[in-house]
Amino acid sequence: MADFETPELKEIPEIPKLKEGAMAHSKPYIAKAEFQEELGFPGELLDDWKEKAIEKIGDLKSRYRSVQVFLDICVKCGACTDKCHYFLGTQDPKNMPVARQDLLRKVYRRYYTFAGKFFGKLGIPEFVGAAELTKEVLDDWYSYYHQCSQCRRCSVFCPYGIDTAEISMAAREIMDSVGVGQKYCNEILGKVMKIGNNLGLPEPALADTLEGLEEEVFDDTGVPVKYPLDVKGADILLVTPSADFFAEPHVDGLIGYGKVFHEAGVSWTMSSYASEAGNFGMFIGSYETMRRAALRIRKAAKDLGVKRIVFGECGHAWRVAYSFLNTLAGPFDFLDPNYPVPQHICEFTYDLIQEGKLKFDKSENDHMTLTFHDSCNVARGSRMGSKMNGQFEIPRAVIKAVCNNYVDMPADTIKESTFCCGGGGGLLTDDLMEIRVKGALPRMEGYKTVVEDNGVTNLAAICAICKSQFTKVLPYYGFGMTDIVSVHQLVSEAIILSDAPSEEAEDSDDSSE
Repeated sequence: MADFETPELKEIPEIPKLKEGAMAHSKPYIAKAEFQEELGFPGELLDDWKEKAIEKIGDLKSRYRSVQVFLDICVKCGACTDKCHYFLGTQDPKNMPVARQDLLRKVYRRYYTFAGKFFGKLGIPEFVGAAELTKEVLDDWYSYYHQCSQCRRCSVFCPYGIDTAEISMAAREIMDSVGVGQKYCNEILGKVMKIGNNLGLPEPALADTLEGLEEEVFDDTGVPVKYPLDVKGADILLVTPSADFFAEPHVDGLIGYGKVFHEAGVSWTMSSYASEAGNFGMFIGSYETMRRAALRIRKAAKDLGVKRIVFGECGHAWRVAYSFLNTLAGPFDFLDPNYPVPQHICEFTYDLIQEGKLKFDKSENDHMTLTFHDSCNVARGSRMGSKMNGQFEIPRAVIKAVCNNYVDMPADTIKESTFCCGGGGGLLTDDLMEIRVKGALPRMEGYKTVVEDNGVTNLAAICAICKSQFTKVLPYYGFGMTDIVSVHQLVSEAIILSDAPSEEAEDSDDSSE
């Protein structure tokens, strides 16, 4: 484990005492020139970076009215201060959402308000809450805007609805535009543009992985469940996070998707051109980059001639799909209008359950008592299904349909008020392990409550980043790294495949041997 102090889990969550500069040292690796230039950004810090950054602030405020509104209307009421998991876990006052916003807001006030310009010329911009843009300020931006997972929990409690995520996105886009980008996000985006997924898996490797899954499922069930790739004319294009192709528990979820499609009797495929659901363009605040990634999905759907698009278990992928896909990459008028564009795999499975088309043996999951983690981008950045709050109710309904033992975590830590896993927003990189572990504190406290009070053994999620994050941070808090499971992993375990060999037939085969 990394060398830093893990916060103590408290029975009753506490607002921490302040530790000035506690996380000032935390900075992700800077992107190399090749990663920057691939996305159309400068390869290194520009000589005239200050002028370019100030110009970019003006560009963003003119293009996105929300940015200017959010920078203008904060009254420092403090409602957001104890709502951020990173502040609660690190005690650093700059991780209060209002203080993190102010890192950019002060510079905006200096150069884009009358008061800031006037008092700036007098040499006292701080008199009106403004600040000069200096290299020290830029360094603070790079540190603290990468200590925000863009989870939007603070926005739920802000009386003015200020979206800190949008300010973090804006700050990151400014930094990229002057040559200071984050290695993790920008390298991944380059792989998506060149190869089609975050991992850089080429088509032969992807095909081999899916073949292996078919063999594994057949050996386990005796049923030829297919995991097709690049099949033209299929009804459904599945776009899923690339973690589903190789890592546990993600791959177990992918196995579950295939079993659901098989049992539903639908034709489906994945695309080697656009196999990745995740879109890190949102994390770096670049709508143009986000659009380029989204257009790959459109092209894949059109080239393969599918009727509908279904997204796998990934939180930010679903937020981009639900909130932006039609405007970024639409229109999708070539798809079947009888289906929503897009559709979540949980929604697809839920509809089949409601129609009585899937059968389950819930006892297959009786060795677990489950709780559910509402992923931020699903909970606060999207919806699911045709009813309000579907993003909360549908995943839980799927879990309860395949499991006998389910308990929710405390009400103030779930649904719209859910605490972030601590690894979202482009922070899922080892060079940020300290902020990831400390940011997970509130979620771990909620999990600890149901483990101790209700005997919960496992935490289910529908986000690839959440699953990857929990695998790493659960051990820091004394839990098992395998506590985290995919929702469709649970579906996979319980689903009864109608063409599976019966137990009687298996017994007969055994006796004949």
